[in-house]
Amino acid sequence: MKNIFLLSAVIFLCITANSQSIHYRVSFPNIIHHEAEISIVAETLPMKTVVFRMSRSSPGRYATHEFGKNIYDVKAYNKTGKLLPIYRVDGDIYEVPNYTGYVKLVYTLYANYADGTYAGIDASSVHMNMPASFIWVKGADKVPIDIQFDLPEDKKWSIATQLKPTGNSNIFTAPGLQYFMDSPTKIGVLNRKNWMLKNPDGKSYQFELALEAETNDTTAAGFAKKVEIITQEAKAIFGELPAYDYGIYTFIASINPYVKGDGMEHRNSTMIAIPTKFSNSNFLLGVFAHEFFHCWNVERIRPKTIEPFNFEKSNMSDELWCAEGFTQYYGDLILTRAGLGSTESYLQDISGLINTKENTQGAKRFSPVEASRHAVFVDAGVAVDKTNYSNMYTSYYPYGGAIALALDLELRTRFANLSLDSYMEAVWKKFGKKEIPYTVVGLETVLANLTGDKNFAQDFFRKYIRGHESFNYKPMLEKAGLVLKQTQTGKSWWGNTRLTEGVYLTIAANTVIGTPLYDAGLDIEDQVTTIDKQIVKKQSQVDSILKAHQPGDEIELIYMHRGETKTTRLKLSQNPAYTVALMEKEGLTVTEEMYAFRKKWLGSQIK
Repeated sequence: MKNIFLLSAVIFLCITANSQSIHYRVSFPNIIHHEAEISIVAETLPMKTVVFRMSRSSPGRYATHEFGKNIYDVKAYNKTGKLLPIYRVDGDIYEVPNYTGYVKLVYTLYANYADGTYAGIDASSVHMNMPASFIWVKGADKVPIDIQFDLPEDKKWSIATQLKPTGNSNIFTAPGLQYFMDSPTKIGVLNRKNWMLKNPDGKSYQFELALEAETNDTTAAGFAKKVEIITQEAKAIFGELPAYDYGIYTFIASINPYVKGDGMEHRNSTMIAIPTKFSNSNFLLGVFAHEFFHCWNVERIRPKTIEPFNFEKSNMSDELWCAEGFTQYYGDLILTRAGLGSTESYLQDISGLINTKENTQGAKRFSPVEASRHAVFVDAGVAVDKTNYSNMYTSYYPYGGAIALALDLELRTRFANLSLDSYMEAVWKKFGKKEIPYTVVGLETVLANLTGDKNFAQDFFRKYIRGHESFNYKPMLEKAGLVLKQTQTGKSWWGNTRLTEGVYLTIAANTVIGTPLYDAGLDIEDQVTTIDKQIVKKQSQVDSILKAHQPGDEIELIYMHRGETKTTRLKLSQNPAYTVALMEKEGLTVTEEMYAFRKKWLGSQIK
């Protein structure tokens, strides 16, 4: 009897779970004024009070964003259309008590900021990032979702999204909240181009470029071909494509003056917004390479610290130096390998990475792990007060990219036939393909197993991941016939400090630790009046005075701090900036071994 009752209970729970559902419907009665009307119907949920809320964070972002500020006219109805009591218990939380199995919530969304984080509604197109657009039901994460878009009848619009299609071109589904919130949607006049790639197991996947831009079909096709090469080069790094959930990966791309600049990765798509007129320029491709690499690195090779993603708060992670920084490194490298960027251009990119690692105070004082944790404040976070970031924070994007460069060169130099490609493929097989969230310790273990050298892995992570030691790039770059040099040798320098011209020459940003201005006691908003006994009101005057001196010279400087005139002595130094150049352009001999090393690193990996 007990078994019979248990079986009956299980069957009842399964039936109940299957009948639970959430339905969204979106219409645009006031589209010209950037509004949408959205309804959400929650049926047969096992709760007495239904709690509706807007998100405060969004997949791919780590800081908080107050999306709730842009919804209003919130009302609740029962199945017969009668108004129900609804209580706003917080800025972005609404409660409907006495739930009896059905509630329909209706609200107005205002959206006028089309980028990867927010939403934009206009008579020309609709751009929806889901957390910025849709209220959701707390406690119903696993409940299936469907959504219907009622498009204006006078528009010849189509819909691009990674949501699962149905027989109706305007209706889509998601298995639950996490997938739904990760599925940005673009509605408008879209130029769509497709191609196929096959995995080693013989399974083929479709790729689509859904392009919102003013261009002709031929130009769009040429651009799509370049994006196709990017997908091929990225696939070569990991040896295979991910198993896209519905057999397709979509590049949702708005390249026009009416969007805001952003690129945001998602599980089976990316939302790219570039605020410029469209052209077939390779300049536009960097964001495509970066975001596509994310469909492995962060979407499936996923830090445990952000899994599952919490939409109610900021999401702090220890591993963004890898998730974002390594992706930053590969975005530029993929373009070079694909022949869509020159070697000289790539050397400028890695020069920037090296300067980030060696010449920024955040990287000198704090580890990549610590920089990653700070994302909850800096990842498009909004604040009005001043910060001291120039002296304590370095972005995990270039910082992580500099670590990726260092590890790539170390592996290529110390271990036969190993590279960062080998490492990323190993991380993919260990964590990403199986969708097992990773930790910093897990990444270190993969490196130890790959190299067969536990001490090397421990040492690298101790120095450069948990620590912030300097890295000696020079001898390893030489292996590729590249020279690392300082270009400002013999030229005096007082710091890379922005100045604002006006009645006085005002320091516009924090001075940086270790620079002559900082050591002399000057800081933001101080007003420089006299340098070396010369009155200055323009940046060009400062440049001329500095040019007349040598590193090590001491000069007198007069400035005003909050109306008080002060005099100090400033000792000039030399700009520590690095640049990477081809040895052959520097008149140095490049051996066949160096050319081979360079080709193996920077050449195409497509077989």
